[in-house]
Amino acid sequence: MTSAENTTWTPTANDIADAQVTALMKRLDVPTYDALYRASVDEPERYWRTVLDFCGVVWSRDYSRYIDVSQGREFPKWFIGGELNWVDTVLAYADDPAAAGQRAVVGERENGDVRTLTYAELKIAVRSFAANLRRHGIARGDRIGLLMENGVEATVTLLAIAHCGAIVVPLFSGFGTDAIVSRLGSCSARMLIASTGVRRRNAWVDMHETVLESLKQLSSIEQLVWKRTPGTPTPARSGLDWNDLAQPVADAGDAERMSPDDPFMVIYTSGTTGKPKGTVHIHGGFPFRIAHDAAIHFDLAGGDVLCWPADMGWIAGSLILGSALLRGATLVCYDGAPDFPDWSRMSRLIERHGVTHFGSAPTLIRGMVNHADVATAGDVSSVRLLITAGESIAPDAFVWYQRAFGRGVRPVINYTGGTEVSGSLLSSVIVKPIVPSVFNSATPGIDADVVDADGHSVSNRIGELAVRQPFVGMTQSFWQDRERYLDTYWRTVPGIWIHGDLAMRTADGSFMLLGRSDDTIKLAGKRLGPAEVEEVLLELPMVSEAAAVGVFDVDKGQRLVVFIIPAADWDGDRDALTDAVVSHVELRLGRPFRPSRVLPVRQFPKTRSSKVMRRLIRAAYCGDPLGDLSALDNPSALEEIRAAAGP
Repeated sequence: MTSAENTTWTPTANDIADAQVTALMKRLDVPTYDALYRASVDEPERYWRTVLDFCGVVWSRDYSRYIDVSQGREFPKWFIGGELNWVDTVLAYADDPAAAGQRAVVGERENGDVRTLTYAELKIAVRSFAANLRRHGIARGDRIGLLMENGVEATVTLLAIAHCGAIVVPLFSGFGTDAIVSRLGSCSARMLIASTGVRRRNAWVDMHETVLESLKQLSSIEQLVWKRTPGTPTPARSGLDWNDLAQPVADAGDAERMSPDDPFMVIYTSGTTGKPKGTVHIHGGFPFRIAHDAAIHFDLAGGDVLCWPADMGWIAGSLILGSALLRGATLVCYDGAPDFPDWSRMSRLIERHGVTHFGSAPTLIRGMVNHADVATAGDVSSVRLLITAGESIAPDAFVWYQRAFGRGVRPVINYTGGTEVSGSLLSSVIVKPIVPSVFNSATPGIDADVVDADGHSVSNRIGELAVRQPFVGMTQSFWQDRERYLDTYWRTVPGIWIHGDLAMRTADGSFMLLGRSDDTIKLAGKRLGPAEVEEVLLELPMVSEAAAVGVFDVDKGQRLVVFIIPAADWDGDRDALTDAVVSHVELRLGRPFRPSRVLPVRQFPKTRSSKVMRRLIRAAYCGDPLGDLSALDNPSALEEIRAAAGP
């Protein structure tokens, strides 16, 4: 799998010499990247002291000890005795003459309007907004819902909430009433800051009515702040105006002093059952992990320009914001449809803003592959590094992305972690060769492993992705639900964090992800990850996207059902398509893995961050209860699945 002919990128001597991770290796006085990784696991005290200094983290009081596990490894305390507010690290660039005038945030609207703040302007904006929040009664520890499209305003708002010691609760801009109520009600939010709506493909998408319906069920919300889109009607319910809170304040004051263990964000993620889980992230966790990963994996430094379109309601929104601003780079935000007015939007965005680091979900990459002649119309010569994250990516899409947007000479960083871990557990680094769809390293500071059901390490076969030690960036728990947190991560194999992903580690230390544990398919006594089937299906030119699920079978335990989205130019016979899919899977994976059914559809149920929700595909196909739908972006896909399944 990692042979030379499969390697899409090999670092040059200059790539290695100039890398951020090489600079960190010098500070740690280690000779190789592998030695750096071992030091990060074996000597975490020394490692994190060096990393935090390397990343320029600003403390108001230095810490005395890295970790305290007296309450158990499931509930560690971090950077004992320290005091900080992570936003100080961002705003410190405004006090650096070399960085103060640099672009900090660039927000491009779908209509082409652009707004920019320098680091000096960002500092004034954040401090003023935080001061105005305080003047309206917001205090340390208050929860504030954030329902805004990505852009300059959302960036300022999130930073200001943390600056004044409050806790931000990000909400996906496409959420319905139930999803908003369940999240803000669960954490007893006192304030909601919301946009009245957004424009998508030049059409008005109303958020105002959804907010009003939600507030009828949210008794804890005492104050409402509207960010009005120009030219839209006055909201039916009065509230504070975002622009009034953004007015400059001469005596804005300093950031609230916080313990490293004080929360700054509660962000919800859906499980396969039950209500959404409120993951708690702290001042001394998430920001440290993000600054670390931005340097180590994204090779991001001051003066670079990062664009990675994502909704503020998902973990990617905060991750991308922190990656750029904690490293003194420029954050380029885009809040519109990625294919409007056509599929050249992303490459032209890169050209307009001189983007050096570009990130994309695999689903968007596949969309661009299908419109390759238009997608690369813009000049992408400024790009030095590409990122893909959010779900598994097929090797052919990975290679296309690297060649089309990286001109065949720049690396693609595969990055995977999750809402509960802040950044990544597995990723790639540019000082090692990169193979399509593979992660060439566990993330430094993460004692990652692949284990069997008893917690024993396995190699060259499928197991559970696990972490053997507490790690910086892990959720502090779930909001007021310690038992569910323990059940979810720590009790499957006692004492080990089981992440819920199927993985395989190869002999050279690389990793592959093969789907979620609850998506596991067991056929002919063998466990099969859905990604294994899907990658095979995507080799067929008539298949644009694929999803594989295991469904109950009274005789065999499970059988394989595959759903496919035919390629845009396919107009053949359905039976012929089914035969081709079945034959190809049998050829590649063996007769025991033949699909029992092949069902063409037009769309898959996905989250806004473009993850395919296989559990919903399986439930809709089988007629089972659908459970939590709050993360679903396109409910109509479920009707297609049901229709394809038949009576």
